[in-house]
Amino acid sequence: MKRSADITAFEQRLGHRFQSLDVLIEALTHPSIASATRADNQRLEFLGDRVLGLVMAEALLAHDLDAKEGALAPRYNALVRKETCADVAREIDLGAVLKLGRSEMKSGGRRKDALLGDAMEAVIAAIYLDAGFSVAKTVILALWGQRIHHVDTDARDAKTILQEWAQARGLPPPDYDVLSRSGPDHAPIFEIRVVLKTGESAVASAGSKRVAQQAAAQDLLTKLEQ
Repeated sequence: MKRSADITAFEQRLGHRFQSLDVLIEALTHPSIASATRADNQRLEFLGDRVLGLVMAEALLAHDLDAKEGALAPRYNALVRKETCADVAREIDLGAVLKLGRSEMKSGGRRKDALLGDAMEAVIAAIYLDAGFSVAKTVILALWGQRIHHVDTDARDAKTILQEWAQARGLPPPDYDVLSRSGPDHAPIFEIRVVLKTGESAVASAGSKRVAQQAAAQDLLTKLEQ
C-alpha cells in the first residue's frame, strides 16, 4: 500500500512510522465506512485500551513510589478516560486522517470526543501490533507527556464531584435524564439533562450517554460556582 502525504505527515506527528500500513488504516477506519472488505477500528480500540491502561499504571507507580491504591485509581482514570484520549488525538490532528462515512462527516465526527478517543485507542493498538509493547509504550509516554506528572492528586470526574457537592448539602444524588437521541445507529447523539433536587439543571449533548452526562455535570458545576 502506498503512503499518502497525509498519512506520512500523521506518522510524523504520532512519532511512529508503520511497517504495516494496513493495521494503521484499520485503526483509522470508523464503523460508518466499514464494509465486508474493510474492517473498522472497534477490535483495535478494545486492545488499545488495555495497552494504554498498562502503560499508565506502570507510569503512575514509577512516578509516585509511596502512593496508595486509593490515590492512584483516580489519577489512572483521569489519564485513560475517553476525554483525555480525545485531547491527545486533537494534539496530533488524528481527526484529519480518520476515514468516516458521509453522514458522520456531516455531523462533525472529526471533532467528537467519543469518536476521537476510540480512534486514539485503536492507533495505540496498531502501534503495539506493528512494533511491540516497548515501542508502543515509548510513543504513549511521549504523547501523554506531562499529563502523567501533573494529573491531579484528586482526579475525580465531574459526575463524582457533583454528587459529592450534593451530598455535602444533604441533597440526594443528581438525576440524569435522556432528553433526546438523534443521528444514525452507528453515530448517535444523546442530549442529557442533569437536575438537582433544588431545581438547578444543565443540558449537554455528546456521542455517548457517559460523555454527555459528564459534560452536563461539568456545566452545572460551573453554574454553581458562579
